[in-house]
Amino acid sequence: MNELSQETSPYLLQHAQNPVHWKAWNESALAQAQYENKLIIVSIGYSACHWCHVMEHETFENDEAAAVMNAHFVAIKVDREERPDVDAVYMKAVQIMTGRGGWPLNAICLPDGRPVWGGTYFRQPEWIASLEQLQELWLSNPEKMVDYAQKLQDGLVGISVIEPKSQPTDLNLENLAPLVEKWQKSFDWEFGGMARAPKFMMPNNYRFLMHYGFLHADQKLLDFVDLTLTRMAWGGLFDTVGGGFSRYSVDMKWHVPHFEKMLYDNGQLTSLYADAFKRTQNPLYREVVEKTLAFVLRELTAPNGAFYSALDADSLDAQGHLEEGTFYIWTQNELQDLLAQDFALFAQVFNLNDFGHWEHGNYVLIQNETIETIAAKNGIAAADLQSKKNDWERLLWDAREKRSRPRLDDKCLTSWNAIMCKGFVDAYKAFGHEHYLQAAVANAQFLVEKQWSAEGHLWHSYKDGKSTINGYLEDYAHTAEAFVALYQATFEESWLHHAKQLVDYCFDHFYDAVGFFRFTSDADAPLIAPHFETEDNVIPASNSVLAHVLWCLSVYFEHTHCETVARKMLEHMATDIDYPSAYSNWLILWLQQSNHTRELAICGPNAVRQMQTINKQYWPHVLVGGAEHESGLPFLAHRFDQSQTLFYVCQNRACQRPTDNIDDVNKDLNPYR
Repeated sequence: MNELSQETSPYLLQHAQNPVHWKAWNESALAQAQYENKLIIVSIGYSACHWCHVMEHETFENDEAAAVMNAHFVAIKVDREERPDVDAVYMKAVQIMTGRGGWPLNAICLPDGRPVWGGTYFRQPEWIASLEQLQELWLSNPEKMVDYAQKLQDGLVGISVIEPKSQPTDLNLENLAPLVEKWQKSFDWEFGGMARAPKFMMPNNYRFLMHYGFLHADQKLLDFVDLTLTRMAWGGLFDTVGGGFSRYSVDMKWHVPHFEKMLYDNGQLTSLYADAFKRTQNPLYREVVEKTLAFVLRELTAPNGAFYSALDADSLDAQGHLEEGTFYIWTQNELQDLLAQDFALFAQVFNLNDFGHWEHGNYVLIQNETIETIAAKNGIAAADLQSKKNDWERLLWDAREKRSRPRLDDKCLTSWNAIMCKGFVDAYKAFGHEHYLQAAVANAQFLVEKQWSAEGHLWHSYKDGKSTINGYLEDYAHTAEAFVALYQATFEESWLHHAKQLVDYCFDHFYDAVGFFRFTSDADAPLIAPHFETEDNVIPASNSVLAHVLWCLSVYFEHTHCETVARKMLEHMATDIDYPSAYSNWLILWLQQSNHTRELAICGPNAVRQMQTINKQYWPHVLVGGAEHESGLPFLAHRFDQSQTLFYVCQNRACQRPTDNIDDVNKDLNPYR
């Protein structure tokens, strides 16, 4: 029988009515496969995945396919967001076998869990035929499958093990220049991003490129970052009506997305656009941040301050069928009825033409000119056109609210919550809006009170009032990073001590003799191969995030061990960097090792107010700390003076004479001096 109705994951619950006898990933299901000597189907996806829904409807809801699966296999459904450890291992296996990966991810395994065959999306006839052939082979020649499984496992272990380096890379900043030069060959100078489709936002890439371009006064590089951020904000990828970004676009111009909205994307993009606003004061970047955070607060925030995971790509159309993007798209007739005499001008702004057409008479709103340019063409003031655009978006919002809404994935993941928490912190730093800080603090308190157990470990998931699944390295790394950011925005030292406590736990339960941190705790049962997450992807690798935290804590607590571990991790990774987009968070840490980097301590009765002034400027090379009282933090020791607020600008732990003049401080922090 299907056991998924007992689960809390929205993705697993979506499959609870399938005729397939699905089980969740657990010891009981794995033990059953071994006891009955049956092959295992491991099918992995997530609730907002469009093609996962398609395969469910075509195959897993089909009685014929279910009969084959039920008769000969133990079928296990996995929510990749709940079990990123399982997903990572089987994704590597499928990539080895097929040369590609994605979701839905389907692997056929021996009774002991070792994979022997796999792929992504399968049509029903192909799926049934493949399962029947594999079952016949298992009955007729199991030794062949066992031999293949062993060779594949050896390969998995081989690519998972981190080998020591005989001679680490020199971290001289000049060694970054060839990597950036190589990277630029892939730039799309028309629409921004990389010159390929589909296009993922990869916010950490642009954090690095902006940081590097700023330190090197490379205006061309900064122009490319701004081109990319502008085109993403103009594209259908960004929901200009309701706020928030979809996961990626299927085309070169950021136009038509896969329409799911993921929390982790919106958290990282909030941080990116907030930093870009600090550098440029571009009002478009402010608009993006404000709309995105309004969306998160409205649609992805629980009453206790936790953040939900995602909105689905699919929603019900007028005929009651689930269709991708139907909540967000428009026809010309709909828009003419809504906009009346403003339709022609609206059509210019949002390209109701061949450029903006998607398919079947449907349009996804996209801009390709500034409001100023279009206003000039029509002989009106830019401010008046901007006001009209705001009115149009409210009008479309009201009309869209009458549609069937996309489904909500209401589980709360610790790592993703921390990413979004940091997004709110970074927006607060840029704009000073107190409700952003309040949202960040409420979420951080949720993480402390609900996701941090009395035994000291983090939980990974929260749903229906229950915290479940022992935390992964990503949970500790991102939560510690969010807590460091909260300290930098408030000077509340409790957040810094929380971060240190989480890092101490990582050393005790995740650190490996190879010098990196395993993805899973030593309290978890081992999978078929170890996993060290080191390559940055749509979310930075947990090891790179933790290395940043270690570097910060090494300064605040004068903790040489943290500094040594972080630097050795970076030196090791720098040796392997060929294509930099897969290592951009490591590259940001590399930039922090340069002579541009500064530490700034602000101590005195007005420290917080002065810190807020500093935080509104784009100083990516500056690590800020401070206190409005005597502090026990080693970084601030003997620096407090209750009669005045003093600034201490330091470089590599050597500090200049303190000053009370913020203008002098800004001069000292300027990397071009």
